[in-house]
Amino acid sequence: MPRTNTRVGTYPQNLFVQAGWAACLVFGFAIAAAAEQAQEDTIIKSHGYSFYGDLKYPADYAHFDYVNPHAPKGGEVSISALGSFDSMNPYSRKGRGGALSTIMYESLLGEGTGNEPAPADVYGESYCLLCESLEYPESKDWVIFHMRKDAKFSTGDPVTAHDIAFSHNLLLDQGLKSYADAVRQRIPKVEVIDDYTIKFYFTPGISRRSLIDQVGGVPAWSKKWYEESGARLDESRLNVSPGSGPYVIDSVDVNRRIVYTRNPDYWGADLPFNVGRNNFDTIRVEYFGDENSAFEAFKAGEYTFRTEGSSKQWASAYEFPKVDAGYIVKEDIPDGSPPTPSGIVFNLGREVLHDKRVREAVALGFNFEWTNESLQYGLFKPRSSFTQDTPLMAKGAPQGAELAFLKSLGDVVPPALLTEDAIVPHVSDASRLLDRRNLRRAMKLLDDAGWAVGDDGKRYDANGKPLRLNFLLNSSGSATLAAVVENFTANLQSMGIDAVLEKVDSSQYTARERDRDYDMVFDGYAAFLGTGTGLAQRYGSEAATYSLFNPAGLASPLVDAIVEASLNAKTKEQEDASLTALDRALRYEFFMIPTWYNDSFWTAYYDQYEHPETQPAYALGYLDFWWYNEDKAAALRAAGALR
Repeated sequence: MPRTNTRVGTYPQNLFVQAGWAACLVFGFAIAAAAEQAQEDTIIKSHGYSFYGDLKYPADYAHFDYVNPHAPKGGEVSISALGSFDSMNPYSRKGRGGALSTIMYESLLGEGTGNEPAPADVYGESYCLLCESLEYPESKDWVIFHMRKDAKFSTGDPVTAHDIAFSHNLLLDQGLKSYADAVRQRIPKVEVIDDYTIKFYFTPGISRRSLIDQVGGVPAWSKKWYEESGARLDESRLNVSPGSGPYVIDSVDVNRRIVYTRNPDYWGADLPFNVGRNNFDTIRVEYFGDENSAFEAFKAGEYTFRTEGSSKQWASAYEFPKVDAGYIVKEDIPDGSPPTPSGIVFNLGREVLHDKRVREAVALGFNFEWTNESLQYGLFKPRSSFTQDTPLMAKGAPQGAELAFLKSLGDVVPPALLTEDAIVPHVSDASRLLDRRNLRRAMKLLDDAGWAVGDDGKRYDANGKPLRLNFLLNSSGSATLAAVVENFTANLQSMGIDAVLEKVDSSQYTARERDRDYDMVFDGYAAFLGTGTGLAQRYGSEAATYSLFNPAGLASPLVDAIVEASLNAKTKEQEDASLTALDRALRYEFFMIPTWYNDSFWTAYYDQYEHPETQPAYALGYLDFWWYNEDKAAALRAAGALR
């Protein structure tokens, strides 16, 4: 699906006085509406887009600042994937898509290889790729894209406005329902003006957030291929439509390997957008059944680049001869993005989890301090916020602009949210798995919620129904995560909860997660540092019963009200206040047990790759703007470190 930015920015705070928020908001909307009407004929033409109109790179930019414009082209980067796949179509609910299976496709406004942002040194800015320019009125009632006439699919066929319109409509007709429903309400019409000019119209009276970004991020598929092949977007299949991107599929060996190669005839190789990027001739993905076999394969040189997710392995497993000899580089690279809000997600569709007291009691069974010290080598930090360590992170009780914003929403805001500190995770005893103090708190919460302890030590409701919870876990995932969940469920059992850990293979896990066939699951949401319609998709009630982006099924009138007001914010200061309030409200709703985060990338790679001396803040970019050093690779082969 088209990209939603989730990157860090630094913005001024608290510029609105409390008493004046509501009046300023209403008055501001009225003034803005009048101004938009008066400026109806004022058209903005640009080589890129940001909501507030500010772009770092001018129209004549030569390349992004962080790339090496002289990076050599060539070589291979090889990575690993866990589990299995049976499809190369990632846009369908059916089947399990292969890794990087969107890599072939480009959009009007470009993005990085592997769905990372491009440029990766700014937040909320997009630049033309398939288009050469765009134009829109200050009201943002519509947008016209002027496409590049030299853009071509890998088949040699031109990429035209007809392909863009077809792709947009294909997503509406055969794409994910939560996406299609949201887009239909906001984008009622698309018009092909000529072969290389396309216009999108936006629904009157709604927020203009994420509209131009939305249509600019639609992947370009070949209308000709779909019509000739009869393929559907919502079916699982291995054959794929041609893309216009720098990489094409070379070979697919189901459940074993996928190889992508750089298209030597790629139309956009010399664009400023692509200078210093897409440097590898080949990207190879090797599949493994579990984490242990993947790591052993890396040591043996079966693949050559690894992003480490296991603290245990990062701390203790990289002491082997190739590391000692310098053949493998172990590098900790700072990550400027907010951490993904991952953790133990509750399925709010389960009746047993409707009572917030039950969820709070269950959360007390998670001991971060013991887990981090005993299983994760003390390498992680406890996460509390959906905008962790950014200026939008709610702290203490609301004040200033945030408080005024919350008060302007009226009775939908619980009184406690106006006066109490933002919810933060409980603290546990690091010396023992089961913290007795937290256990007592949890027991009282369960008692108050009507789950009494029976003669067998198990908890039952007034009708004799046991308190039973299942935790769904992917068996091919990290052994450390499995140990964390096993210890967590053991603590739940100590409370009298019939907690069951269900380990299933990756294909079953994918199917059951899509169907929300679980009580709890380790999953995540998207961090946010700007407002947009993606917030409603992820956190809103509209698609809560079926959205794949909302694994808890969160449906909160409070959250809905905050998101809607945020979408209508007219200044960055108003937007920031609303997003801080959103972070506070999401934590208040308590649909997830926050676990941990790491503020850097743990990377290990054979010493044949290089990257810019100064990394951009918002992407690791190892598939995007790193490059291959042939001399170093030859030295590794001569030493026997690689075949």
